[in-house]
Amino acid sequence: MISLILLFPILGCLILFLFKNRTLNNTILLVYGIIHFLCSFILFFKGSNGYEIINKFFNIDNTNRVFLLTLSIVYAAFSVYNFGYMKNDPSLTRKLRHYSYAVLLFVLSMTGAVLSTNLGLSWVFIEATTLASAYLIYFHKTKHSIEAAWKYVFICSIGIALAFVGIILLTVSSGSLNSLFYSDLYTNAQMFNVFWLKLSFVFILFGMGTKMGLAPVHFWLPDAHAQSPSPISALLSAALLNSAYLIVLNMYRIMTLSNVETYSKIMLIVMGFLSLFIAAVFIYHINNYKRMLAYSSIENMGILVIGLGLGGYGIIASYIHLIGHSLIKASYFMTSGNILKLYGTKKIKSVTGILAKDKKTGWLWMLSYLGICAFPPSILFISEFLIVKQMLKTGHIFMCFVFLFLLTIILYGMGKAVISMVFGKISPTKEENTRKLPLSMYLPQAILLSLAFLTGIFLPCLDIILSGARGF
Repeated sequence: MISLILLFPILGCLILFLFKNRTLNNTILLVYGIIHFLCSFILFFKGSNGYEIINKFFNIDNTNRVFLLTLSIVYAAFSVYNFGYMKNDPSLTRKLRHYSYAVLLFVLSMTGAVLSTNLGLSWVFIEATTLASAYLIYFHKTKHSIEAAWKYVFICSIGIALAFVGIILLTVSSGSLNSLFYSDLYTNAQMFNVFWLKLSFVFILFGMGTKMGLAPVHFWLPDAHAQSPSPISALLSAALLNSAYLIVLNMYRIMTLSNVETYSKIMLIVMGFLSLFIAAVFIYHINNYKRMLAYSSIENMGILVIGLGLGGYGIIASYIHLIGHSLIKASYFMTSGNILKLYGTKKIKSVTGILAKDKKTGWLWMLSYLGICAFPPSILFISEFLIVKQMLKTGHIFMCFVFLFLLTIILYGMGKAVISMVFGKISPTKEENTRKLPLSMYLPQAILLSLAFLTGIFLPCLDIILSGARGF
């Protein structure tokens, strides 16, 4: 199964290169979405029983199985939505083929980072995600998209370099171990040199925090999300950020096994609250709805690391929040693509009356807002409730107050934008933007939101989620 989901993108690129057909581009992406989901679903419940050489470097365990299935669900939804979104795109066949190459390699890189059993190999795949996704951000080839792509490559390359320094420092800390396999690092963690281990964590957290979009190293994220095609924005926010977070999670586990988790908890919580603060400030005065969603991603990455830093219920909440954010934010970005098709603008003030113009898009936009802001029965309500519970349990009353205060500002900032866009008279639009959208541009969001709200009522596979949290 692992071999299939890792090798198919290469085969798909070869097929696209040999058979230069416009329709084949979206078809290959859709086929890979189906294969990826089926393989990930089986791996989630049954684990891996592939070839030994594959299992040595790529495997499924209690920690990464949730990440893999979440990535797979998001990509499957992307592949269906993309079929309708790119169907009538005026770009040349060659440009669309390059787009498909990049998507396949991008998903391959994220999958490799999630399944990797070796920290060094994970770093290689995270670097590959930067190279593969840069073209996708640049796809429209406007002045702003070129600027966003260069900013993304430059800032993320610096982050990856910092993470590489952190890995070197980790090898110094491990002494004569000479291994970057996670299993070896966990087993020998108590023998690590504490000084070098702490320094290593700083570099890896800031390096991977750059890819996650954590403040203060988040500067690439709003521009990249705003300028990418909407399906790509969904992948960037709901899948790429998780892949980087998994490395932070594994590094935190090493710190815990080395009995220096207090040091890492402080850094995680500080970066988490700084991310919430940045999101609250910018969302309140935002004028671009895709940038609004980008800052929402910064907020939610902050919540993830706050939960991890709190420990206890917070770690369980972090796992649950990752699932919910991925499902809902993917739906949110895809729906933003519907709005862009209907109105031809990204400005919030230029979009009104969505519900009157396209009822399905209007409802999807409102439900995505309710889901991401943790209104019950959104699964995010459970995760944020558990984080608040952990804060109160550990006596962090002031921290809890600040947490809820910042979330309230973000909720209000997004809410006033969503309400002004959904209700009111229909904004005047160009004739070419008044065509009806295909079913494939509604169905993926409906499924993702249904999963997010249904799991908020009944959370399946809770024992599997808890098994991943028990390692900490």
